[in-house]
Amino acid sequence: MRYVQRVALIAAAALAAVPAAAETLYVQTGRLIDGISNEVRTGQCVTIENEHIKAVGPCGKAPDGAKLLDWSGYTVLPGLIDLHTHLADLGQSADLAAPMKASPAETALVGARNARVTLAAGFTSVRDVGTYRGLTDVTLRNAIDRGDVPGPRMWVAGAYLTIPKGGGELNGVVPNEQLPPDMRLGVAATPEEAAEKTTYLLDHGADFIKAIATGAVLAIGTEPGAPELTVDQLRAIVKVAHARGKRVTAHAHGAQGIKNAINAGVDSIEHASIADEEALQLAKARGTWLVMDIYNGTYIDEEGTREGWPEEYLRKNRETTDTQRAAFRRAVELGVNIGYGTDAGVYPHGLNARQFRNMVKYGMTPMQAIQSATGRASEEMGRGDIGAIVPGRYADMIAVKADPLADISLLEKIDHVMKGGAIVR
Repeated sequence: MRYVQRVALIAAAALAAVPAAAETLYVQTGRLIDGISNEVRTGQCVTIENEHIKAVGPCGKAPDGAKLLDWSGYTVLPGLIDLHTHLADLGQSADLAAPMKASPAETALVGARNARVTLAAGFTSVRDVGTYRGLTDVTLRNAIDRGDVPGPRMWVAGAYLTIPKGGGELNGVVPNEQLPPDMRLGVAATPEEAAEKTTYLLDHGADFIKAIATGAVLAIGTEPGAPELTVDQLRAIVKVAHARGKRVTAHAHGAQGIKNAINAGVDSIEHASIADEEALQLAKARGTWLVMDIYNGTYIDEEGTREGWPEEYLRKNRETTDTQRAAFRRAVELGVNIGYGTDAGVYPHGLNARQFRNMVKYGMTPMQAIQSATGRASEEMGRGDIGAIVPGRYADMIAVKADPLADISLLEKIDHVMKGGAIVR
């Protein structure tokens, strides 16, 4: 209990340190990157009222009664968006049984810590794409929305939709049938079961659906290149979700699994590690988004080896890291829709910005990389209220002292963070 209490106290202390947003705030910026245009503007001021941006324009006289915030020495950007996180989970380790050993309550409290450090790192919104303890992410999202704990805006999947013993199961600990029921909420063997599980998750608070279309790197007994959910199962999932106005993303490493998912109508693909030319061309033609976590292969190889992660994990990671980065470069060349997603939780939360350097190294301009985590990421989510410094959107902003277009690694250490007009750090 001492560990759980400590996490709860840390989260409570962090929340107490976050001031309420002023009714009207007038923010002076040095350089302004709005997240949508390629222009960098200077001498701009942002007027904020009731958590939202009211106006953006050349600085002048502040509105009557407004509180002045001087960020004129900084580059100001929209709050960053990570499209692939696992906040409501324990994080990767050598202990395969760790997710089962932790109760749902402890998992949620660890999630509160993860949410706090993610927000402090400048990521004001995340798409949380699955947890072994089903619906723990819904609990965490709701706690953040109520103001019980500090954290980014969360959109959550509820659980993994996966075949029995597939890439979304906790394999290799006990016989899967003996896992706790909340760890198998999305297990489906037929299209009918896939539709039923989709309905269940949406009824219980999921914002979108995460379908496991291929095996996984970090799952015992599955292979990243092997298709898992069938096209018929994927179509059943998409049909239910889209009928309710919800999006579907598919975990898919292998080329055939990627093509199966795109042909079934999913909105985005996670990882795309072994995407071939046909899969990339299909994504381009269909407008399907790719969310490619091209940093964490380095972390898995280095830290996973040092910490003694299963050799199966390390082998599969070695087989997919370079192919994924080559596929990313080709996707950039083709103009495929690409959103920023890190798989944070595989590596420590709060280090989400480490991926920016790889995105630039493997083909993006710094501005493209920034937009993939701001305006483009909000587009991928279908959200018109985050991801840009324009009137009408939430006043989620970050500030860095120097120019991230000259050195993208500056985003790894954010100087100031604002969420909904309230200063977080």
